[in-house]
Amino acid sequence: MGFHPFVQFVRGIQGKLQTNMFGGMNGQNPQHMAFIRQMQRELENTDSMAIPFGNLNVAVFDIETTGFYPDKGDQIISIGAVKIIKGKVSEDSFYSLVRFEKPLSNQIKELTGLSEGDLEKAPPLSEVLISFLEFVRDMPLVAHHANHEKSFMQHSCWKLFRTPFKYRILDTSFLYRIADPNISFWRLEDLCEFYSIPVYNRHHALGDAKLTALLWCRLIEEVHKLGCSNLKDVYERLARFS
Repeated sequence: MGFHPFVQFVRGIQGKLQTNMFGGMNGQNPQHMAFIRQMQRELENTDSMAIPFGNLNVAVFDIETTGFYPDKGDQIISIGAVKIIKGKVSEDSFYSLVRFEKPLSNQIKELTGLSEGDLEKAPPLSEVLISFLEFVRDMPLVAHHANHEKSFMQHSCWKLFRTPFKYRILDTSFLYRIADPNISFWRLEDLCEFYSIPVYNRHHALGDAKLTALLWCRLIEEVHKLGCSNLKDVYERLARFS
């Protein structure tokens, strides 16, 4: 399916969005919202499960946030993404800071290297999400321990666009649980070191997205050796472990 109509429609209603990060939507047009929801349903029905790994194109992404709980006011402050095309990490990437006009905690400053000055002139989350959607289009998404990304994307899409976030997010943990079921660690840097992937730009959204992409490719190699040729095989094998 073509993804452009969804992006064009959301861009067309940008003027109706409040520019603060979780401002919601004023004067909602039911026809616009119905159209967006229909596009989301079509996107959800895109079947990537049977595509051979060598032909599966995905967008690997990471977010940095002010905390862990979007429903308690924590917010996205940066998004980074990189594409994997036919099993290879592409040079095509996306990165944006997100406007945040409150003080950052010292912990977040130290962890991400970001400051209030970096964020106060950044674009609002509504604009960043649309740019991100333009970048990923209809690709499945990949994240490392994806619950964090999923919760923030779901919360943000509902607050800003009054629509669920319908993207399939593939979790690296599904793969390493098959590739090396005895692994007892889960941090991105530990897994990268285990698979001899040099660790750099940690806790930077684009840096972490690139590391996750390299880890994904390495894990695909491992599960392929075990007889998994696509995502359907991976999920069926996981079900046997349960």
